[in-house]
Amino acid sequence: MRNQIIAQSPALQQIHSPEGADQVRKAAGPAQGFEDTLRGLMSSVNETQHRSEAVTDAYQRGEITDVAKVMLARQESGIAFEATLQTRNKLLNAYQEIMRMGV
Repeated sequence: MRNQIIAQSPALQQIHSPEGADQVRKAAGPAQGFEDTLRGLMSSVNETQHRSEAVTDAYQRGEITDVAKVMLARQESGIAFEATLQTRNKLLNAYQEIMRMGV
């Protein structure tokens, strides 16, 4: 299944090829700041949520008949949200631990 997903996405094919991974690293340029990275990840999760909602609405209208595609989009959205929530919890715990440290 993993290979099928990689085969369908040109971007994933580029990343998984040995020379493609080097090109992606070089194209990324200098490292971004924490805020930029976090903002980018949040917008990515938001896009995933909107895409899932759009696919679900299209299924309800009868435009899409592939239930597997709808369920996959909803699962992807749920996993992205759960990962974001867990990241927030870890960051909050780290902040609280730092605040408890003695000076």
